[in-house]
Amino acid sequence: MRLVRLTLLLVLLAAPALATSAPPAAPPVLPFVEDDYARALSEANARGLPIFVEAWAPWCHTCRSMRAFVFTDASLKGRARQFVWLSINTERKGNAPFLMKYPVEAWPTFFVVDPKTETAVLRFVGGATVPEVQRLLDEGRLAERGPQRGVDEILARADRLYGEKKNAEAAAAYREALSKAPPRWKPYARVVESLLFALRRIDDHAGCATTARDALPKLEGLPAAAHVAESGLDCALALKADDPARPALVATLAADARDVIAHRRPDVAADDISSLYGSLEEEREAAGDEEGRGKVLSDWAAFLEAEAAKAKTPDARAVFDSHRLSVYLALGQPERAVPMLQASAKDFPDDYNPNARLALAYEAMKDYERALQASDKALSKAYGPRMIGILTARSRICQEKGDAVSARIAMEEAIREAEALPPGQRSEGQMASLRKKLSELP
Repeated sequence: MRLVRLTLLLVLLAAPALATSAPPAAPPVLPFVEDDYARALSEANARGLPIFVEAWAPWCHTCRSMRAFVFTDASLKGRARQFVWLSINTERKGNAPFLMKYPVEAWPTFFVVDPKTETAVLRFVGGATVPEVQRLLDEGRLAERGPQRGVDEILARADRLYGEKKNAEAAAAYREALSKAPPRWKPYARVVESLLFALRRIDDHAGCATTARDALPKLEGLPAAAHVAESGLDCALALKADDPARPALVATLAADARDVIAHRRPDVAADDISSLYGSLEEEREAAGDEEGRGKVLSDWAAFLEAEAAKAKTPDARAVFDSHRLSVYLALGQPERAVPMLQASAKDFPDDYNPNARLALAYEAMKDYERALQASDKALSKAYGPRMIGILTARSRICQEKGDAVSARIAMEEAIREAEALPPGQRSEGQMASLRKKLSELP
């Protein structure tokens, strides 16, 4: 199930891109420059301001949650003149040079960039609440101003290393900062989250799990507890089965995750609670508790349906499409996804995501003709790296249908798309994987 969940959530199934003919969304309150780093850099140098960068993707459900629920919040309007705001759609080929300069390892990623040196003085990965964004902006402005002293100097060094994707060095610096931080240090939650991500990137699962376990008591009642519990539990589950520390870490962090859900604060994003359900589903699966796993999945589905029903705009409602489909597939009830995805396809006619998801729902229903029709529609709208995922799914659908010729054609097209991507978007590992899949086709 873990493999299925990651495939669904990270490759194809996430919240939709805004369509030009979609129903009106909540208006943005920040003047983002869209996909033009050179313009943002010029403006920032001319105005003497740092750049705040949102690196996102149309398939990323957390990105869409931020856009639907956070960057539309009126309380951020007063920040408009403190930064030059830049939004980078990482799927667009024209943004590949930006990605070479500022690598993105997960979505969304936020940077604060010093325009004089073009250095990322701060990086934050994942979703954030409005108060967390406010603190992130304060810390970004402080980091951009230059040399600090004491623990702030150590943190500035950690943030620079983290911004450069030097995760091992950043993790060591974050640990040093935490060891020297005063009580009730304001950046504490953000530093813990950054440390956990860095540890995950270097596969230090034990360090990640124990760090999360030790930090959670200090984060009680804070929105960051949801992120930290999820990261910690995922790391604990990634430990080897014979690791003697694994059972206690998994049990403690699963209990923390359940507690965050049971006592959800109103300022914790529904997207974060949904991700916690996903970690708990994996924990029950790893324990061999199929009944418990089914209960988590049912609770997860009910939670998502309630949140979607409360949404005030189509954009906000569709934030939950990806996780809902993931849950329905896990429950063996793909037909439950069809009405919501048809609604999103109607609301967002220029977006590839609803039809890409419909193709997967129909595939699970073994309705291969409709799956291929939905795939056709998705491909007519898709661009960038997501084309590869849609074509790979199409190849699998054709194979399941018994059409080996079409399966090979789709996989060959996926390889051509992967090879045509520019540096910054191209993945040698992905191309090797695609070629292997092609070699295994009949």
